[in-house]
Amino acid sequence: MPRHFTRQFPKRADELTEGGSLYWVIGGVVLVRQRVLEVRAETETDGSKLTALVLDPALVPVEAVPRRAFQGWRYLRPEDAPRDLGHTGNDEQMPEAMRRELAALGLI
Repeated sequence: MPRHFTRQFPKRADELTEGGSLYWVIGGVVLVRQRVLEVRAETETDGSKLTALVLDPALVPVEAVPRRAFQGWRYLRPEDAPRDLGHTGNDEQMPEAMRRELAALGLI
């Protein structure tokens, strides 16, 4: 299973594993999400603590939203989250480069 590492252990970890997702910002645009399956406390080889977010390997394309990098797994409210593409019309048939450019311009 893919994992993403961070230094801070989330205070509301249970919420993340009950349907939460990590949203990926690519080139200044949120384009996909991955469900968070598990949150694990781990230790680096030097003894420092870190947190592993165990992710569903499936990438879910979402409505392209311009966004600076952020800690997207941290409690993004459902009303603030980009919708999955299956619910937004014909965006999934648009070439990826065009989708990114239009999103960066705030047109989609």
